[in-house]
Amino acid sequence: MVTGDKAALFATGGTVCSGTAGEDSGARTIRLKCTDGSDDRATGTVESVDGTSLEVAWQGGLGEETYTRSEGGSLPPGLPTAGLGS
Repeated sequence: MVTGDKAALFATGGTVCSGTAGEDSGARTIRLKCTDGSDDRATGTVESVDGTSLEVAWQGGLGEETYTRSEGGSLPPGLPTAGLGS
């Protein structure tokens, strides 16, 4: 889920991650911190986005994942965060 400059991911199996979304060196980048300590989805580059889906290429072993649009538009409270850095 991406809302403004905030991002969150809830994956099958219990993975919960949250962080930021924004421009980094001219690319749309997502940076996440996961509650299980995994860094599989720590940094990703947005490959494509439209009204129904978001495709992200994650650095590391996961490669590309495609996410579908959800209803709502707000992040749940109490999630860990990671900044875009410098």
